Amino acid sequence: QGQLVQSGGGLVQAGGSVRLSCTGSGRIFNRNGMDWYRQAPGKQREFVAQLARGGAYAYADFAKGRFVVSRDNAKDTVYLQMNDLKPEDTAVYYCKITSYDYWGQGTQVTVSS
Repeated sequence: QGQLVQSGGGLVQAGGSVRLSCTGSGRIFNRNGMDWYRQAPGKQREFVAQLARGGAYAYADFAKGRFVVSRDNAKDTVYLQMNDLKPEDTAVYYCKITSYDYWGQGTQVTVSS
């Protein structure tokens, strides 16, 4: 119902960009919004961004102006474009179906200074 498979990420220099992808399947994925979270080493998982089913966006303060969430329904994929990356953005990033406990497997983003 809510399988999510992530791709993208890796090692990037400060100031660089990376795009994460989250491909889903099933009715729950198709009918709901999507969230992105991240978890840095030794820290709690935190909200990054949301693209609601109706098209509304929400971003954490640290993501505003740098990160963009989008969705390609033809490809069943949600994206998180991250620009002007900083070392403090280093974390494992997860996608999640809004209001459901379905998570992607996580993808590591490491930003070097």
